[in-house]
Amino acid sequence: MDNTTLPLHLSHVQKSSSIINRSHTLLHSTALIALIYYRIASFFKPSDLPTTFSCLLVFTGELILSFIWFLGQAYRFRPVTRTVFPERLPENVELPAVDVFICTADPSKEPTLEVMNTVISAIALDYPPDKLHVYLSDDGGCSVTLEAMKEAWRFAKGYWVPFCRAYGIKTRCPEAYFFGEEGNTESSPGGEFMADREKVKEKYENFKSRVMRIRQNSTIIVNRDHVAVIEVINDASIDEASQEDKAEEMPLLVYVSREKRPSLPHHFKAGALNVLLRVSAMISNSPYILVLDCDMYCNDPTSARQAMCFHLDPKISPSLGFVQFPQKFHNISKTDVYDSQLRYVFKVLWQGMDGLQGPLVSGTGFYIKREALYANPIRDVDVMELKQYFGPSNEFIKSFGRHYKPKDHQHSSSVTLMKETQYLASCAYENETKWGKEVGFLYLSVAEDYLTSLVNMHCKGWKSVYCDPVRPAFLGAGTTNLNDVLVQSTRWSSSLVEVGLSRFCPLIYGPKKMSALQTMCYGELAFFPFYFLPLWCFATIPQLCLLNDIAVYPEASNWFFMVFSFVFLSSVSKHIQEVLSTGGSMRSWINEQRIWMIKSVTCHLYGSLDAIMKRLGMREAKFMITNKVIDDEQTRLYQTGKIDFQTSIMLLAPLVILTIINVVSFVGGVTRAMVTGKFSYMFIQVFLSLFIVTMGYPVIEGMILRKDKGRIPPSVTILSVLVSTIFLSLGSLVLNVLLK
Repeated sequence: MDNTTLPLHLSHVQKSSSIINRSHTLLHSTALIALIYYRIASFFKPSDLPTTFSCLLVFTGELILSFIWFLGQAYRFRPVTRTVFPERLPENVELPAVDVFICTADPSKEPTLEVMNTVISAIALDYPPDKLHVYLSDDGGCSVTLEAMKEAWRFAKGYWVPFCRAYGIKTRCPEAYFFGEEGNTESSPGGEFMADREKVKEKYENFKSRVMRIRQNSTIIVNRDHVAVIEVINDASIDEASQEDKAEEMPLLVYVSREKRPSLPHHFKAGALNVLLRVSAMISNSPYILVLDCDMYCNDPTSARQAMCFHLDPKISPSLGFVQFPQKFHNISKTDVYDSQLRYVFKVLWQGMDGLQGPLVSGTGFYIKREALYANPIRDVDVMELKQYFGPSNEFIKSFGRHYKPKDHQHSSSVTLMKETQYLASCAYENETKWGKEVGFLYLSVAEDYLTSLVNMHCKGWKSVYCDPVRPAFLGAGTTNLNDVLVQSTRWSSSLVEVGLSRFCPLIYGPKKMSALQTMCYGELAFFPFYFLPLWCFATIPQLCLLNDIAVYPEASNWFFMVFSFVFLSSVSKHIQEVLSTGGSMRSWINEQRIWMIKSVTCHLYGSLDAIMKRLGMREAKFMITNKVIDDEQTRLYQTGKIDFQTSIMLLAPLVILTIINVVSFVGGVTRAMVTGKFSYMFIQVFLSLFIVTMGYPVIEGMILRKDKGRIPPSVTILSVLVSTIFLSLGSLVLNVLLK
């Protein structure tokens, strides 16, 4: 059968999962309604003031938790998986061009060699080289990065790309191929292959040495005050032709460092991407763009062809804004104590959104339509009106109507691009335009991916799809220490809550522009950091009441005891079912539950407070880069499944304080219950303390048992004991005063 009559992709609705999810939602919702009825009814019964006040606080936490849970059920309404058939695509000459945007910001935290491996893997994608263009945005403005790019070009053109093409190598990141477990399993018969492999490996070792020498001989300074630098990396730009196969056809490689001035806002990653969007329009103007983080290398060379299975489908292409691939990581341990793989996001949430209008942009690993980023009709519109949106550049405006034509960049002698292109990368260009407001990646929040997806994509009618192939399309480095996990999550929490408190609050902005279920998904993401409220409540109020003989839950003989028990068991069992059905284990469930609790009482708290302060004008937005430099001791602790507690006291103290409170509550509560004979009366509160203590066992271990570098410092333990004592003493005093 002719391939033109066959579909390029298939969509599979997970019917069994949908039935299970909807049934669970119905049963759990019924139990929650009964729980709410019990709470409201109890307020009309005679009771002392401390009990009423405590129950009111706990009920508030239960309502917040129930509301966020309800929003999250939209993900589970219609989960979808997809299959692609790239072999059915048209011939190479008919494929559209693709621009690859790679962003780096700080070579001291983002190792140059790792960044260059990502660049090389993008150059080596299995796509027509005349249709592929790779741009690296160096937001640090560091000469080390530019010099390393020239070395990467030499190695890629002279050795790596010809080797990959000749033998059909799948792992096209050289570091992963030569030293990673998966790359070493690839083989090709014959002695010629092994000889070529050893030769290329030797050249790669030489390339690594040259890059390391560049770093050692240069002062690594992140320059925040410099003009725009745009340079095409090719044989002419490095004053030396490649050593091998000068006729090898290569993609275009461009270095971009936008202008920066200390007194002017630069809008972090969103600003860098918008500069790349304009600069690339002058050079290649490809209709599709792949965005990658500097540590997220191309693991499957066919990812562009897989994305084109959706973008070239005439049935969905007109409304398709982007294709999102999952973030997957090559350094995840078997225990994954920090849940660094983000299983819940990429195995549950994004598959669920794919059954609605599609997932949101996830920062990296997505193929987006250039036209969708312009967010404005660009046909039959007055030129002056276009300039109000896109700026004063006539050349950039002309790019809207210019069809892509392959250009001979291989032997270009130009080192610096035209003055007009540099102007597009200047600080002044976006003044009095719609860039960052309605055009390109939006600036209101550091979470430019979330905001752009909401405002410029799904609320404007664009759809997206989620492609999760068996072989990961991209592989990155996950966070492997507690400090980076919490810093990263604090940044995410702050950014999402900031959008939730803005005029783009999805629950207000979305209903008229998106489906109700898609709106709920966005709403859950915007407000999930508010989990800190119920978790702080459940980790302190019932415990304080337990020590003071105040019951905030029904006793075991009460029918509503079964309601509360069902709500807890229902939540836990559903989480376990999702973990097991997506390839996880019971250990995975424990780690996910534990890290969720840790994040909720720390980074979700600080992130939410930070967002509120920004909205009140008390703080400016900051972008905190996660450290990608490997620490051997931290790696050892991560691989052995031990939490590394080397982090700031602000992030560490809440964990220790709450653990101490629950240990004291459990011991004191059990003792009191056995003495007074009210164990049945206090069972839920005793169990709640025990559950928190069990989940917090690594904290207890870090305080008492561990002697390694990653233990909890004694000073933090002493401070936490003091704060816990003050809280329990003052809380008991307040409750006793209310009793009088």
